[in-house]
Amino acid sequence: MCKQLNDLWAYAQQVAAEEMNQPEPPDFTTINSEKVKQTIEKIDAALSDKPIRKEIKQKLSYAKKNWPSNLEKYSAQEQILNGRNSYSKTDHDATFMRMKDDHMKNGQLKPTYNVQISSSNQYIVNYSINPNPTDTTTLPKHLDQYKEMYNQYPNSLTADAGYGSEQNYAYMGSHQIEAFVKYNYFDKQQSEKYFKKHPFAPETLHYNAAKDCYYCPMGQQMNCIGKAERKTANGFVLHIKKYQAQNCEGCPMRGVCHGSKTNRTIEINHTLNQYKKQAHERLNSDVGIAHRKKRCWDVEPIFGNIKSNHHFKRFLLKGNKKVSIEFGLLAIAQNLRKKTA
Repeated sequence: MCKQLNDLWAYAQQVAAEEMNQPEPPDFTTINSEKVKQTIEKIDAALSDKPIRKEIKQKLSYAKKNWPSNLEKYSAQEQILNGRNSYSKTDHDATFMRMKDDHMKNGQLKPTYNVQISSSNQYIVNYSINPNPTDTTTLPKHLDQYKEMYNQYPNSLTADAGYGSEQNYAYMGSHQIEAFVKYNYFDKQQSEKYFKKHPFAPETLHYNAAKDCYYCPMGQQMNCIGKAERKTANGFVLHIKKYQAQNCEGCPMRGVCHGSKTNRTIEINHTLNQYKKQAHERLNSDVGIAHRKKRCWDVEPIFGNIKSNHHFKRFLLKGNKKVSIEFGLLAIAQNLRKKTA
């Protein structure tokens, strides 16, 4: 739309230079319906008594009729999205997500909610309804809600790799929560096959903290060549460092070391690596192993009981508030069944 407005403005200046007394076109970097409407009216007035091409006349007529109203519609849709990628027309709070029960194996998307629960001995002690499909972004909000209910954060937390991000590790550390939370590839790294298959992965390279450099499998120094910042979906800033080998040409191990046509470059998040190291030690301790075993029979049976034994697989109500009430009733029923079992 911005490009087409600029094109129309440029055409109007060529055909009606006297009427278009503004030498430079307006700034269309940020536009709204009122600004677009005023611009189109000005172009239309300047070209009203001029012989113009048929396609320009049609485009101007279409723009005058549709563009301002379309912008208002887009603005309303963006407010409903609120940072999401999608929403349901029949339930604006629901987001389209891929379901685990995809019997057709075609990756079908359905409007739904991401339900998070905290459990203790198969009792639901906290739950939250989230519009985000990824579990990683839901943890801070879920724990804040726990704090509101019990006036304190949990002493410890056990979760799978879907929650193992730098932001979540930092959040739990800042609130003195002992985190038994896996990170990506934790389970794979428990097997020697992983390191046999990836013998030269970045985590296997030696790091010299004093010189801030890595060493490639041939002993060549990989110096830091730059820094970068990346923002997560929650706005959390990640600090990344890039390291590059000096000369990979002619190296006999190049084929198994990396597939790049240039010198090998790796990206390292030192803060996250430190959290991963801490998590690895904690999860492989006797206490950590006990927590990991407990999680299997603590939280998973709750969802299995609700979905499989009691056949609740879809919400009957719409809207975040109503869905939260509906799941709250389910949680009460689940806890009562557990108590009387």
